[in-house]
Amino acid sequence: MMINYQAYSDIDLFQLVSKDDERAYRTLYDRYWNKLLVHAMLKLRVEEEVEEILQDIFLNLWRRRKTIQIKNTFHTYIASIVKYEILHHLARQKAKNTLEGNVSALYTLEDNTTQDWLDFEDLRDQIEASVCSLPEKCQLVFRLSREQGFTEKEIAGALHISLKTVEAHIGKALKKLRSSLTELSGVFFSLLFVFLRIV
Repeated sequence: MMINYQAYSDIDLFQLVSKDDERAYRTLYDRYWNKLLVHAMLKLRVEEEVEEILQDIFLNLWRRRKTIQIKNTFHTYIASIVKYEILHHLARQKAKNTLEGNVSALYTLEDNTTQDWLDFEDLRDQIEASVCSLPEKCQLVFRLSREQGFTEKEIAGALHISLKTVEAHIGKALKKLRSSLTELSGVFFSLLFVFLRIV
């Protein structure tokens, strides 16, 4: 007897997915792909980027099917994941643009020697490595705060977490950066102070 997967609720389908049912997974994929695509396009407006984000989300959904616990509805869960990934993508994009701008600014201010350039390249790599080593949500909160200029209250609202949690994430990130970048020279530390406000 052919099972009518379309008649199943989202939660029933996901329960089947957790038991390795690929057809249930495909049904959820088809049920939500276009809805999520339209929603994400309103935020990013670049179809290739949106499709890549959604593909990653659904791929992770399958990979983590045994461990994911949905507390409310599947719709709420998947919509929250998309929102989180969009914010994460925008933060990474902003970080890239900021770093490129910093390189240009420093290159103009300094005497343009090869060593100055190499020093800043090392600094940039060190900063990015330190930030990337943070836990995923801590990293996102820090980027939204320091690179996109979100207030702590705005971050709490966007990510649906408490203000104290936001403060804890930022505090953890700053502590990590301070310990990682203790040997910076004066000009680079000043630049870091202006852009990241770590002191």
